[in-house]
Amino acid sequence: MIEAGAKLAGVLVWPAIAAYFLIRFGPYLADFFSSVAEFSFKGAGFEATAKRKQTEIAASLVAARAANPENSTEPESVAREARAIANLVAGSVTPRAIRRVDRSQILWVDDRPNNNINERQAMETLGISFTLSTSTDDALARLKNQKYDLIISDMGRPPDPQAGYTLLDSLRAIGDQTPFIIYAGSRAPEHRSEARSKGAISCTNQPDELFELVLMALERKA
Repeated sequence: MIEAGAKLAGVLVWPAIAAYFLIRFGPYLADFFSSVAEFSFKGAGFEATAKRKQTEIAASLVAARAANPENSTEPESVAREARAIANLVAGSVTPRAIRRVDRSQILWVDDRPNNNINERQAMETLGISFTLSTSTDDALARLKNQKYDLIISDMGRPPDPQAGYTLLDSLRAIGDQTPFIIYAGSRAPEHRSEARSKGAISCTNQPDELFELVLMALERKA
């Protein structure tokens, strides 16, 4: 039910994103829309498909970043971040990257999966598929029956405030070396260092950085 609801929500995300940003931030996002417009839809073939994907991914990541309560909602700040995201996507979402990550399988463990709809939408545009899990026990059970290319986990899930590390430690203890990213409330240097010391790639609370980390991990495995 969770996965079906998330997929339905994903279908509705792109029009809602466009309408929201045009209404609220349109005057401030001229440069962003200009950058997006450079991802021309003209032509056919894989290159045109890549450019269309770039546009959709950039919009989803901008929406995800704006929805993060820790980020500024000042129009100028949103516009600056949107331009940075457009540039990031233009540089990282290449035809080669799309080919390498297509059909990758990610297990995303979070007790509130609806909080990550925009992030998943951005990655699903690349052909990445997600299995959603809401608890450590459920995630471990799924991992017994299926291999994943990557695991993304939040940190706290009731009743365990460090459930992300509990899952990571359990996997490493049995020799499971599936790449692991913590997507939680902090990206402080000390928390990044701690996550890496436990065997994770890193931790972050920003959707554009998560997107970069995911691409890096999946391309490395390809």
